[in-house]
Amino acid sequence: MKVFLDTSVLIAAVIAKHDSHAKALPLLQRVLNGKDEGFVAAHSLAEMYSILTKLPPPYRHSPEQALLSIEENVLKYFKIFSLDGSDYAALIREAAAAGIQGGTVYDAVLLKSAEKANPDRIYTLNLKHFHAVAPESLESKLSAP
Repeated sequence: MKVFLDTSVLIAAVIAKHDSHAKALPLLQRVLNGKDEGFVAAHSLAEMYSILTKLPPPYRHSPEQALLSIEENVLKYFKIFSLDGSDYAALIREAAAAGIQGGTVYDAVLLKSAEKANPDRIYTLNLKHFHAVAPESLESKLSAP
């Protein structure tokens, strides 16, 4: 199965003390073991690095630890999808037309990247936010771990 994991799932999967670790880890492991084909948004790489290096101690990663976690859990196993300038321009127009405000636009960025990947399933811990901004074509693909 082709699966797209958003940042929230990736973080939960790599942080053992995360409340959703037990639900997220099996999704990551299926990709690592080659049972599923994994996709992520390029934006999630920066988000993941930011979150890992700003967690409260003792969970905070050093920059080197964050890089290693991303390399070993994501870069080696997932195909990365990014938006180009015209994708961002279209996204902002769509967001304005839909009345999307604030940080919710970042969920829209992830979904626009997922749309390019065309996965069978999109996993997020922010299902409510994703449903609020998902195009109709992706609604049935959204799932929580």
